[in-house]
Amino acid sequence: MTQEVKEIFGSGPGGASTAPPAPAALAAKVRTLAPSMTRSMQRVAEAVAGDPAGCAALTVTGLAELTGTSEATVVRTARILGYPGYRDLRLALAGLAAQQQSGRAPAITTDIAVDDPLADVVAKLAYDEQQTLADTAAGLDTVQLAAAVTAAATARRIDVYGVGASGLVAQDLVQKLLRIGLIAHAHHDPHLAVTNAVQLRAGDMAIAITHSGATGDVIEPLRVAFERGAATVAITGRPDSSVTQYADHVLTTSTARESELRPAAMSSRTSQLLVVDCLFVGVAQRTYETAAPALAASYEALAHRHRGKP
Repeated sequence: MTQEVKEIFGSGPGGASTAPPAPAALAAKVRTLAPSMTRSMQRVAEAVAGDPAGCAALTVTGLAELTGTSEATVVRTARILGYPGYRDLRLALAGLAAQQQSGRAPAITTDIAVDDPLADVVAKLAYDEQQTLADTAAGLDTVQLAAAVTAAATARRIDVYGVGASGLVAQDLVQKLLRIGLIAHAHHDPHLAVTNAVQLRAGDMAIAITHSGATGDVIEPLRVAFERGAATVAITGRPDSSVTQYADHVLTTSTARESELRPAAMSSRTSQLLVVDCLFVGVAQRTYETAAPALAASYEALAHRHRGKP
């Protein structure tokens, strides 16, 4: 099934049918997906996110005229944002407009200037981090998350791939999984990642972490794991990117706007950490009978180091 056919019939990643995003998630979806849209689709997405009340009052023809696009572009944009059709998008816009009119402050990100006082830097970064976490939580598909949790909880072995900032997130996930007694490895060397992926099979699991979804050193081992029959997961900020074609389950992250002093790796790391924490806690819940004793044992093994006693 092609990506276009999936969008028309509303199929989510891995073939699962997903419900339209809640109104609160609309702005997050626009921020996440807009960079991968065509310019005409971006105009539609930016219009509905910027003026939900005004756009909710428009027919599909009216919105097409407002944005200088076509009715087909409006409908396609609605589907990419997760709505079966334009009618569903209008309902979400009406709900979002009602929330904003209730007094909720609009989400406005302020760029950090080179001469900003450190107090302002702290405040702006804190705001951006909070917005990134809120957007990621709002846009996270819990059906896909639950399926990934189930696969991880029963996996014989879990390999995690990531490079750069995503590699740090991969290490974080692996050390958590090791503490609850699971066999997990984080691979940063692309050659070792592929040679290890060759050994995977049905019953194993591979997780790729890449914000762009286009990192070849991460995609290649995931492809090999996928072809070997392992369960595969992609954690990415681009749900229509190359990495997802080899993923049984896709977990989408969000990021703040990139600026000169705030590269995408900063906010993508924040959202990735939230997703892997959600994955880890879900696995710990599913394996609680073995996870709880393993956590206690690892804590006890290290306790003397924290007390400063042998």
